[in-house]
Amino acid sequence: MNETFCLEVDEQSGVGEGQRRAAAISRRLGFDEDATGRVSIVTRELASNMVKHAGGGVLVVQPAASGGAPGIELLALDEGPGMRNIGESLRDGYSTAGSSGTGLGAVRRFSSAFDIYAPPGAGTAAFSRIPATAPKQAPRPDAFSIGALCLPLRGEEVCGDAWAVHETAARSLILVADGLGHGPDAAVAADQAVRTFRVRPERGLAEILTSLDAALRRTRGAAVAVAEILPRQGVVNVAGLGNIGGVIYGGESARHLVISDGTAGSGTRKAVSRAFTWPSDGLLVMHSDGLSGRWDLSGYPGLQSRHPALIAGVLYRDHHRLRDDVTVVVVARPRETS
Repeated sequence: MNETFCLEVDEQSGVGEGQRRAAAISRRLGFDEDATGRVSIVTRELASNMVKHAGGGVLVVQPAASGGAPGIELLALDEGPGMRNIGESLRDGYSTAGSSGTGLGAVRRFSSAFDIYAPPGAGTAAFSRIPATAPKQAPRPDAFSIGALCLPLRGEEVCGDAWAVHETAARSLILVADGLGHGPDAAVAADQAVRTFRVRPERGLAEILTSLDAALRRTRGAAVAVAEILPRQGVVNVAGLGNIGGVIYGGESARHLVISDGTAGSGTRKAVSRAFTWPSDGLLVMHSDGLSGRWDLSGYPGLQSRHPALIAGVLYRDHHRLRDDVTVVVVARPRETS
């Protein structure tokens, strides 16, 4: 069963539907009743805020993107007026809509990770991660922070895109796969790419891409790209076939990924691996062609320093194509968020 949903919320009935669906997912993921209650409250507050302040928006609920104990992530994305003072909006008792004003403060308290991007006049994106249980150990201080969205074309039950990550202290691998077309057959190809990627991930990029091409010959094929981040060497190696896009940001610089033409599963050509510099403040964005290539983080002041899930959400909100599945994966060093 798909444990991700994207819901347009423009009235109070949509708030209730979002609560019910989020609670159902949390129970299937093993949340107890207390944790499920927290998911329900956070869903209600985020969705209600969109209706009150922006006339509606999009609510995305999905399992936690990577690592650690089971959890649920929520994104509330609207195109409303934004916020003039985020700090005030998070203070209990503050309200501009005649309510008790405890909503966002409660969301922050119930979240293990929480962030907002809401420049005045440019909409609001709010992110919350709610764990099923308290983590048994702290994450590695050198672990990456990852945010991702992987959503099907509207009207489809399954997504023809997929993504995966494999992390060690010395090396992180990120896969994005886009099955040709959309619907069930595309999903078969993308899922096969993920299964193949997870077999012996210690292999080099050339061997991983060769195995992806061989495994996908029994499917309709897919565009695929794998990024290998070697933080100690300050290097990102990238190899792939097809129209997977991406950018590496560091400070004021932006380097666009170069991916070989072709399709994994066609057996027609080999992917060429290319090396890029990985800055100490590096940020990697990878996406399927369900996201327009005409985005640029320089048009979003301050967004580059926010949680990767917020970056993925804002790019999805503003640049996704309505005629295809879409995947956006963002990788960065952990940052303090407000």
